[in-house]
Amino acid sequence: MRVFTPVEVTQHVANKYLAVLVAAKFARILNERRLPGMSAVHEKKLTTQALESLALGEIPHRVITRKRP
Repeated sequence: MRVFTPVEVTQHVANKYLAVLVAAKFARILNERRLPGMSAVHEKKLTTQALESLALGEIPHRVITRKRP
């Protein structure tokens, strides 16, 4: 299992908390795109794939501020 440091994941994201949210959403997208019947035996975990992509800057994201009434 690979360990990601906060420095690695915050190179392309503002802070470590936002990095976790972005990676979690991306892992959900990867899970939805997985074909039924695909073998996960030799595959990396989806959270690891998402964190690796985030550390490499491959995940486009933007922060949208909420407007309160």
